[in-house]
Amino acid sequence: MASSKEWASYISSIAFFVYFLLIIFQIPLFRVPCRFGICKTPIEVTSAQLIASDLFPTYVVKVLLYPGAIANAIIKNRAFPSYSKLLNLYNISNLRTAPAASDLQRLEILSGSYLSVVGAFVGLLRHGRMSLFGTMLIIWGLLREIILGQFYSTVPTKAIHMYPTMIVAMVCAFLSVRRDVRKLIHSSSKARRTAACYRKRDYRYCDLSIKITRCHILKMIG
Repeated sequence: MASSKEWASYISSIAFFVYFLLIIFQIPLFRVPCRFGICKTPIEVTSAQLIASDLFPTYVVKVLLYPGAIANAIIKNRAFPSYSKLLNLYNISNLRTAPAASDLQRLEILSGSYLSVVGAFVGLLRHGRMSLFGTMLIIWGLLREIILGQFYSTVPTKAIHMYPTMIVAMVCAFLSVRRDVRKLIHSSSKARRTAACYRKRDYRYCDLSIKITRCHILKMIG
């Protein structure tokens, strides 16, 4: 039977693989106004900011966007987009002149998108909590916009939405951390041993803490 370390490694690897596919193939996770017009993935939010701020060359943004464009073409049964015309597909021609108000109003979503994208690539070398922090920031920003937007935001709340795939991404980001998965496995196995111990009333195989608790109970009774 596999050890807890092996199970944790297996679960975290699968969870990260699913998370990486969600990010790199731009599966819609949310819906929020951005410089593209409407952004649905962390890569779109990140790419829009990179193009507008000239932080990286254009080909870096194209490399980020192209896998998602291919996946979208396959899903919609269309021809593969041209790499040279990829920026026109995402309506980036006048992106540098677009107002930055939407980005400044949603710093949590912007920073969370950065962390989610970077965490997806860093996780190829070593799994960490960067992806988890990024998804949590995005969810916090979306909930904040949805709740407070009812009273203060000038953007209609219908333009901001969180898809169920966002929860899937957060669960996968959490399970991709091997140390946290091992803690879950240890706690669940300990709970099963405790339940079996009290069910069979055979305290010889119980943990020391359970035996001590039983002694205290017997002293209180007797």
